[in-house]
Amino acid sequence: MEDYIINVGQIEEMQMIKDIPGLDRIFNKAKITIIGGGKVVLVRKQLGGSVEKFDEYSNAADFESYKANVYKYLI
Repeated sequence: MEDYIINVGQIEEMQMIKDIPGLDRIFNKAKITIIGGGKVVLVRKQLGGSVEKFDEYSNAADFESYKANVYKYLI
């Protein structure tokens, strides 16, 4: 299965506007990727356009911990 790339900047924007349905869609797709044997890669896009790898998850429990931190102040 192909890796699923998540732009951390997009996650931060969704947190700011409290777009919980949007976050749910991203995290559900990420969970399906991990269950299917793929990896979820978190990246941060720099001002110059370059993309820097931020973190990587291939374990559902570790990813759920990250997800809980994202939702911590939204719910």
